[in-house]
Amino acid sequence: MTDYFLLPMSALPFPNIDPVILRLGPVAIHWYGLGYVVGILFAWWYAKRLVSTRHLWANDTPPMKPEDLDDFVVWAALGVVLGGRLGYILFYDLPRYLENPLEILAVWKGGMSFHGGMLGTIAAMVLFAMSRRINAWSLLDTVAAGTPVGLGLVRLANFINSELWGRPTDVPWAFIFPDGGPLPRHPSQLYEAALEGFLLFLVLRVLTHGLLKLKTPGFVGGAFVCGYGLSRIFVEFFREPDAHLGYLFGGWLTMGMVLSTPMVLAGLWAMLAARAPAEARQV
Repeated sequence: MTDYFLLPMSALPFPNIDPVILRLGPVAIHWYGLGYVVGILFAWWYAKRLVSTRHLWANDTPPMKPEDLDDFVVWAALGVVLGGRLGYILFYDLPRYLENPLEILAVWKGGMSFHGGMLGTIAAMVLFAMSRRINAWSLLDTVAAGTPVGLGLVRLANFINSELWGRPTDVPWAFIFPDGGPLPRHPSQLYEAALEGFLLFLVLRVLTHGLLKLKTPGFVGGAFVCGYGLSRIFVEFFREPDAHLGYLFGGWLTMGMVLSTPMVLAGLWAMLAARAPAEARQV
């Protein structure tokens, strides 16, 4: 284990960017909220591009119309926000919110769980797909393909907010975070932005446009779920666990690892179980 007392105090200067982009009277626009909004809008636009590109799909027949995604974006936004907030409350800080129920509404202060947001979005997908008679696996594939961009933007906002920083380290790219004490720390938010955002988006792009995996419903969505889980587990080795949770079972395990492991298994299962529609297999 690193001896924190021997760590050098030199580190990269933290870019003190105001977490608030713009103030309009009592209304403040935060980078954190903007990351969610831009991420949702990009995933919506990108999904419409995918379903408008016929050769990407089995039998050159997209499973839904772009207009379906216009309606689904509202469902997705509710699933992300409600699921993400509820997931954070239940998984990470339930006692605090039970003591201060009004804090549940203060989403501008942060406190969103990706795992909760994913479960909320999946629930929205299933309900929407049933109401429109759309293949739920194909809807998952379509939405998942553009989701990493939003994940990357939100992680960059976490960095700007000086939150979710990493463990103390002596690497030359460490930062001394304003709210992270005097020690240089891993910029774990940037690690997540690179892996869950940039790299995962490129991998899914290869699957959708290079390997044409949209023709096998469930494969792209499974790759996203598995890829996120693996990325998150890796970064958890560099990320400081929440102070009120610490390491679980007195060891090195963190809540992020616990919640991400089922994602890896579920994603692998979805990829292995993915099959092309019968009509496409006969061609």
